[in-house]
Amino acid sequence: MSGGGPAHGLADEDLAGEDPAREGLVATDPGPRGAPAGDPGGREAPSRVETAREDGPEERLARWTAGYAALPGLPDELVAADGALRPAWALFLGRLAELPDHEIAARLAAAGRHIHDTGIAYRAYGEATERDWPIGALPLLIEGAEWQAIAAGVAQRAELLEAVLADLYGEGTLARAGLLPAAAVAGDPEFLRPLVGVAPPGGRHMHFYAADLARGPDGAWRVLSDRTQAPSGAGHALENRLVMARALPEVYGALDVERVASFFQAFRDGLAATASREEPRIGLMTSGPYSDTYVEQAVLARYLGFALVEGDDLLVRDGQVFIRTVAGLKRVDVLWRRIDGDFVDPLELNPASRLGAPGLVEALRAGAVTMGNMPGTGLVESAWLAASLPALCERLLGEPLRLPGLPTWWCGDPDQRDAVLDRFDTLAFRPAAAPAQGAFTSRAFGEGRDAAETERLRGVLRDRPGDLVAHEPVRLSTAPVWDGTRLVPRPFVLRVFAAATPEGWRVMPGGFCRISETPDVRPVAMGAGVRAADVWVLSDDSTAAQASLLPPSDRIAVRRVPGLLPSRAADNLFWLGRHLERAEAVIRLTACLLDGAGSVSMATEDRATSARLRALLQAWGAVPATGGPAAQLAHHALSDGSQWGSALAHALSARRNAAALRERLSGETWRALSALREVLEAPAEGTDSEAALLDRAERALSLTAALAGLAQENMNRAGGFVFVDMGRRVERAVHACRFALEFGAAGASTDDLGVLLELADSRISYGARYILGVALAPVRDMVLLDPYNPRSLAFQVERLAERLAGLPSLRQDGVAEAPVRLVASLAGEIAGAEAGTLPLDTVAVWENRLWEIAEAVGARYFPGGSDAARPETLVTLA
Repeated sequence: MSGGGPAHGLADEDLAGEDPAREGLVATDPGPRGAPAGDPGGREAPSRVETAREDGPEERLARWTAGYAALPGLPDELVAADGALRPAWALFLGRLAELPDHEIAARLAAAGRHIHDTGIAYRAYGEATERDWPIGALPLLIEGAEWQAIAAGVAQRAELLEAVLADLYGEGTLARAGLLPAAAVAGDPEFLRPLVGVAPPGGRHMHFYAADLARGPDGAWRVLSDRTQAPSGAGHALENRLVMARALPEVYGALDVERVASFFQAFRDGLAATASREEPRIGLMTSGPYSDTYVEQAVLARYLGFALVEGDDLLVRDGQVFIRTVAGLKRVDVLWRRIDGDFVDPLELNPASRLGAPGLVEALRAGAVTMGNMPGTGLVESAWLAASLPALCERLLGEPLRLPGLPTWWCGDPDQRDAVLDRFDTLAFRPAAAPAQGAFTSRAFGEGRDAAETERLRGVLRDRPGDLVAHEPVRLSTAPVWDGTRLVPRPFVLRVFAAATPEGWRVMPGGFCRISETPDVRPVAMGAGVRAADVWVLSDDSTAAQASLLPPSDRIAVRRVPGLLPSRAADNLFWLGRHLERAEAVIRLTACLLDGAGSVSMATEDRATSARLRALLQAWGAVPATGGPAAQLAHHALSDGSQWGSALAHALSARRNAAALRERLSGETWRALSALREVLEAPAEGTDSEAALLDRAERALSLTAALAGLAQENMNRAGGFVFVDMGRRVERAVHACRFALEFGAAGASTDDLGVLLELADSRISYGARYILGVALAPVRDMVLLDPYNPRSLAFQVERLAERLAGLPSLRQDGVAEAPVRLVASLAGEIAGAEAGTLPLDTVAVWENRLWEIAEAVGARYFPGGSDAARPETLVTLA
């Protein structure tokens, strides 16, 4: 099974726990220090003197390939049996060798920075943090003629498995005729009985398929495994292509590489064609940000224009499926499933699932929504089916199987079990069903088995033979990778993708290649760590299609309505704005503590203003209660992630919110978020001086300003921007109140008022308006009541009123909703106040009112809100 298992219901298999900082990876060094370990030169960028002595293309190519040899008895992608370079590789390396070593190193280092800065990442199974995507420096090359044979075999295999699924969930004739073992089918946990007899909406059980391929000793491609549950890797294949084409555009262009955009367009059109509406709404159903391949899912959702939805975003009502949005319920026509099938519906399938939506199976029965792939398609991933596929292909398609798998025996058949026992010591074993159940999960074979393992295997063969499948062990063929100075052969597996379209199966011209980090050619070694490689299919036509995802202009009507914004996404956008504003407030407080707002007198620790700064940082959880010198406290406030209220803690929280919004945020936004984190978490060098910490604070403030500017200028005013902006406005208004309460009381000192202006980023505006210096009433007015000051409380409340007015109302009775009423009331009180007579008790009341407004926004628009009379009870279904 390709999923993460019943513990979390993830359908995407672990991409291995490799460390992207290992040698040979593009993404080794996001900084500018030089080449990553995987560049062909394998060294720092050369000096001018070294550049002058650099080898020419022929010498460079000879140096790279010196000593390269295929492993005994195995085919290799770089060299033929006689040791000569294969034509495609000779062309590729010849073009690459035209670039000097230092230029290649610079290109690959830039690619590594691009991967790091834009958040191209993955999460190893069981880990909480993401790792940079470990793409290798070389693509896998496949000649066009050879690719045509691969594509034909993959398409045939997809059609065969679709036919098997149609029978197993339909009339069941294959099992009754003895062509499939009924016991294996019925006992497989992926055989979902509630789906038996359900005609799949759109006419297919499977819309997306992948096959893992490897070359056999004879050089022919074989299928190692079928991926039918929810195949992962297509988004990473797309990212691999974008990164490699960006790093080596001359080489990429010279080789006439087949483009992949038309494949994704065909897949998107194929899903759309299964819906009953002319302009269907398509969602990619994810298990959420902690999925191993969430980044890949976000890439695909953004590229294909699908809504990225979780189970909590979905509601089944009256047999139809809807997405909860800030505008109420919106009908969804197609769901591309990326969670395990049995987790789709806790009502009829796995009751422990928190990833699906109750009623989805009933909606499938009613034909109200198409699901690609249908729950239960993971059944044909099971190993017991492999032994029957050649005969099934002849029976169902009337032709031989073009891409065979490994010779396989299901041990539940007595004759096959006897054949296995005769060759016991030379065969590999694996569980018959996916996911594996029972005690036995070994994949050891031959000389790798000890006596205890052998006895265990024989016990299973004796007591529960149907739980096992035996197959001939495979030794993977090799492809070239860099080891730092030259090319070396390493085992690889190629994943190829196919999409169902109205014209039949369409195969991606390329794929997703994983290359082992060790020379061990047994499949069991692949889990220890892998590198990713782009796959270049060399076109037989010198004018390889320059396809894109742009449809003809006459197919899409112009519209200016807000895009779909799920309630969950609005929640994350709101908190993204809030955490960024909180980080900025802590940074400003820290900067004031360090430089005294320009006043040398505040450097004395017993001054009241300094004490108030420290107390506020402590109350906000940015510094420990133990106190300490200003530099020590500043380091805690800026860079101590263990302090829940530090600037770094808020920046990391903002990044977590952004991680759940990858399909909605630009690369520039992600780079700025990454840069903010890196500035704040830079390790202290000894004891940072106050000047160094102040410099860090100022650089961080520049990045928070950049993020605010990106939201202001780059985000569409519909939907997403509104919630980011409201989050910032709520927090900025709260901070204006809190700062006024701390530093704007009657009898405030000059230092107090100077700090208040500095915290409100209003010192320059104040100086331009008032010549005589700081005074209590003018400072209060500018910070709290001035509607023309973009940092004042009044300004924030006015913007909140504007944003709420632009959001859809779910009430039809003309009565304003709670957030609108609260903001309007507060705005009226602020407009009628006077700075000179304003009681601070009133400011404290306003601060509490702002918290109420934030709660009201959450209750009205977000999925966890207390208004779980949620939109669906208030709107006309759309």
